[in-house]
Amino acid sequence: MRYLSTRSPAASRSFLDFEDVLLTGLAPDGGLYVPDMWPTFSAAQIRALRGLPYAAIGAAVVAPLVGDMLTRGELETLFTESYTGFGHEAVAPLQQIGSGEWLLELFHGPTLAFKDYALQALGRLFDAILTRRSRRVTIVGATSGDTGSAAIEAFRDRDNVDIFILYPAGRPSDVQRRQMTTVAAANTHTLAIDGSFDDCQDLVKALFADQAFRDGYGLAAVNSINWARIAAQIIYYFAAATALGSPDIEVSFAVPTGNFGNVYAGHVARRMGLPIRDLIVGTNRNDILHRFIQTGEMRIAAVEPSLSPSMDIQVSSNFERLYFELRERDGAAVAEAMASFRKTGTLPADDQVWRAACEGFKSFRVDDALTKATITAHFARTGGLLDPHSAVAVAAMRGCKGDPAIPHIALACAHAAKFPEIVETLTGIHPPLPPALADLMIRPEHINPLPNDFGAVRDFIAARARRAA
Repeated sequence: MRYLSTRSPAASRSFLDFEDVLLTGLAPDGGLYVPDMWPTFSAAQIRALRGLPYAAIGAAVVAPLVGDMLTRGELETLFTESYTGFGHEAVAPLQQIGSGEWLLELFHGPTLAFKDYALQALGRLFDAILTRRSRRVTIVGATSGDTGSAAIEAFRDRDNVDIFILYPAGRPSDVQRRQMTTVAAANTHTLAIDGSFDDCQDLVKALFADQAFRDGYGLAAVNSINWARIAAQIIYYFAAATALGSPDIEVSFAVPTGNFGNVYAGHVARRMGLPIRDLIVGTNRNDILHRFIQTGEMRIAAVEPSLSPSMDIQVSSNFERLYFELRERDGAAVAEAMASFRKTGTLPADDQVWRAACEGFKSFRVDDALTKATITAHFARTGGLLDPHSAVAVAAMRGCKGDPAIPHIALACAHAAKFPEIVETLTGIHPPLPPALADLMIRPEHINPLPNDFGAVRDFIAARARRAA
């Protein structure tokens, strides 16, 4: 399997294998890596996944994307180890919440968010490659809430990795923040940036664009700009769909969406042959993706704080991967469009691109009022607790629900205990943290406040990271 950058001109393309893409993260030209071609599964191959353990499904689905880096047996062992200790035997269980409506629970990992499903695997993939190559890397990432804690949990105390996570000061919930700032590991560092998630993401991209710094410290990425994150997230789409009868029936998924990585993984699953009828993009008030799907205009607006902070994003990095396809893999055109987008705040209009996007995606905007109403109604109807992000998915699923004969699956991407205040206010129930995190709110924090300044962030990292081996 070969990978290329979304900004690579056709006349001068170079290709990397999965190993190098994993370690490189962001392409040197600023683009994101995607497969040169999509592997596809036949109906018989998808049908054969029914009833298999989650790790076995993962090995089958990811194997063609990894190439010869690991055998299918080695992959299954890696995924088994990754999900040992998750809070549910099924790893990613389905719960029926209405007629033809399902909740895919993606909060059973160590940090109670869907990011664990990819990052626990990434930690082991990095270990395997770095050990084999006798290398050391510095991971730099931005988080709006959950990626940071999941990444820190996956890479803490690893000898060949230093990790630095940037987050917007004051934006994550107390639980989200403390899951990052209370980790007492010498190789982990959190940076509270005076700005938005988009500012944090821009700082990370700027660090990768500084070639001397990037090479000197061996920068690597664990945000969903890293293709391996997408690859690991494809698994639960296949697991959920086959559990409900795929490929003999179609299914639809509703995904709470900020950076577009999670729903893009669903798109990849569809490209690989999984019969998905609709992919529903659920946004909060930061609705740039909803506005694009509804009108064809993608215009950056100010980031507004909401009840679902992990989705408080205006620049959805992974959209570039879809845009690359919609522009018929014209890397030069993508590079030009993205440069214009960053300069003007508006993606150049293209009616053909917009109509192609609308064929594959629906969207629904869920404001804070509807988020609250959905949490309240779900509790009254089922007795279950939804966090605000999962509530966005449920509301979007119902707002865009099509054929009632098609199972609709809403992705529950975080545990209610990560947002206890709003859940308790709406339901009267204070969702408890699991035993392993029971003392989280009294653990000492290690907070490093920094301005939204490239030099300050670069100097902070340089003073603490080990040089690349």
